[in-house]
Amino acid sequence: MTPELLNLHGVSKSFANGTQALAGLELKLSRGEFVSLLGPSGCGKSTALRLIAGLDTPDAGHLSWLDGTRPEIGFVFQEPTLMPWASVFENVWLPLRLKGVSRKEATAAIEETLALVGLSSFINAFPRELSGGMRMRVSIARALVLRPTLLLMDEPFAALDEITRSKLNRDLLHLQASLGMTILFVTHSVYESAYLSSRICVFSQRPGRIAAEIAIAAPGTRDETFRLSQIYLDACANASAALEETMRGAAA
Repeated sequence: MTPELLNLHGVSKSFANGTQALAGLELKLSRGEFVSLLGPSGCGKSTALRLIAGLDTPDAGHLSWLDGTRPEIGFVFQEPTLMPWASVFENVWLPLRLKGVSRKEATAAIEETLALVGLSSFINAFPRELSGGMRMRVSIARALVLRPTLLLMDEPFAALDEITRSKLNRDLLHLQASLGMTILFVTHSVYESAYLSSRICVFSQRPGRIAAEIAIAAPGTRDETFRLSQIYLDACANASAALEETMRGAAA
């Protein structure tokens, strides 16, 4: 059995304006999983990521970690949020610098991480000199430079064109296989979730909870031919049906 990395039990969260984002959320993550949170806008998916990252605290319920210790966590936001005045090297160095790692000490890790995301030749470039897809790769490298056990991704590819998005989807699976990390990925795309995930958690309308889970028993290596497979098509159909059911329930 793969050890359970994280358990959210009965987690609820409301905001100062009275909006209840989550109500009794139950979610388990095991090591090495790629889990997508799929659901409509405003259903609490991003709130769940913030709670897991420790950027906010639940009003009720609790989060428990394997061995009782929060592991190293990387967070990739929807926008790259790069420092425009800093080079690619300096942007990726930021989390290490905040931990007191000098530029010299950090160089090997930064170079290795930029190689993983295919940006070795852009180490001295500035964000304005990069395409949207390349800026997102820098953001991913910044999250990976600490070699996190858990990578949280909040719709990182939503603003990209379909060709770039598809390429980054493939690259992300390669990175997961290379580094062995667990990934929790927020998306609005049924097709993206079916391609990437070992499991899709479909959120209800706000207040968010998991209305359905879809396991995808696909081969470890997924390429473009996977998008033509019956496993992928069934996953898309099941996720679409579950999403439609949650929307219909909210409208009733």
